[in-house]
Amino acid sequence: METAPKSKDIVVFSVLRESKCAECGKEIWKGDLLTMEGGKPHCMNCADLDRLVYLGRGDACLTRRTKKYSSLSAVVVRFSRSRGHYERQGILVEENALQRAEEECLKDEDKRAAQRERAEAQREVQDIKLTARMAEEIRKLFPGAPSSEVNEISKHASVRGSGRVGRTAAAKEFDEGALTAAVKAAIRHRHTKYDELLMEGYDRMDARHSVRDKVEEVLYRWRNG
Repeated sequence: METAPKSKDIVVFSVLRESKCAECGKEIWKGDLLTMEGGKPHCMNCADLDRLVYLGRGDACLTRRTKKYSSLSAVVVRFSRSRGHYERQGILVEENALQRAEEECLKDEDKRAAQRERAEAQREVQDIKLTARMAEEIRKLFPGAPSSEVNEISKHASVRGSGRVGRTAAAKEFDEGALTAAVKAAIRHRHTKYDELLMEGYDRMDARHSVRDKVEEVLYRWRNG
């Protein structure tokens, strides 16, 4: 099994391949849960966790409250081959704790919904301001860039949760290198055959190398326009 994630919680694995409990010999099938003790797999029964129920991720408030009320709990993880690390799937908790937390969440759902709406509105205002400030800084660096493209670049680069260069700390502080990287990416996609090369099977770095001169040409024109 892949190296287990470090955690203060009890960690339970949703397995990707069949195994067998080292204590009772029970078959543990793909998708079942197990714990690792002394480097050996143990079924939920032998690990004394079989009385717990599963709560999937997705509702942070319900998860937080349930874990608070559950005297025994465990984190369920599964290894992602595509990402190369373990990802949290949910938690195992006592059933009465889950029921208590669900009742609490139902009672104040309206209040929490209003709070979410206010938070979302605040995020939208923040995003609009960030996009506008980013566009302003890009125009300073590239005065010859078409206004419509500058707006599109800043809007695209600053999408919340995208992980794009515009959401990095450097870009938020309007670091010239980060903003230039966002502009280069836009030029690569809009003003060169980069996308076509990728579709033809080119390696990403080879495709970038092929269009580098064109990207630099447009950059120069925008910077000195």
